[in-house]
Amino acid sequence: MRILTAFALTLALAVPAVSQAAEQYAFDTKGQHAFIEFRIQHLGFSWLYGRFNEFDGSFTYDPENPSKNSVRVTIDPASVDTNHAERDKHLRGEDFLHVDKYPEARFVSTGWESTGEDTAKLTGDLTLHGVTKEIVIDVEHIGGGEDPWGGYRQGFLGKTELKLADFGIDYDLGPASRTVALTLSVEGVRQ
Repeated sequence: MRILTAFALTLALAVPAVSQAAEQYAFDTKGQHAFIEFRIQHLGFSWLYGRFNEFDGSFTYDPENPSKNSVRVTIDPASVDTNHAERDKHLRGEDFLHVDKYPEARFVSTGWESTGEDTAKLTGDLTLHGVTKEIVIDVEHIGGGEDPWGGYRQGFLGKTELKLADFGIDYDLGPASRTVALTLSVEGVRQ
C-alpha cells in the first residue's frame, strides 16, 4: 500500500510539471498565416507599405512562466515586396538592404516582460544590413486554441519602430522617412 501511495504522490507531482512545460511553435508560413509588414513615409507626403514574402521562425510560449518565452526569426531581405518592381529592385540594392552582401536578416529574443494580461515587451537582437542592435517589440497575444485540423495554435501581433541609420542605412528620403514601422502578425502551430 505504501508503494502504491508513493507512486500516486509522485505521479500527482509530476503531472503539473509536465503540463506547465513551455510549448514549441513553428510559424505557419506555408499556410500564409504569418506576415512581416512595414511602412515608411515617402518624403513626408504619404505612406509606403511593403512586406517580406520569405521568412521563417519559431517560438516557445509558456503563459504560466513567461521567462521561458522566446522567439527566433530569419528573413530573406531579397523577398521585399512593395508592389512595384523597380522600387523593390532599388530596395534590394546598396542604397538600402544590399541583399547581395547581406542575404539574411534575423531576430533572436533575449527577454520577455509581461505588461498586462495579454501584452508584453519582447527584447531581442535584430541583425539587419550587417548590423546587430537590440530592439523592443510591443507584443499582443491574440489568442490560442485547437484548430480544425487537430493541431493547436497561438497567435501574436508585434509592433516596433526602427531608425534606418541604426542599421547603416542612410539613404536620404527626408526627415520624415528616417524611421520604419514594422508589424509582425504571427500564427504558430504547436510542434
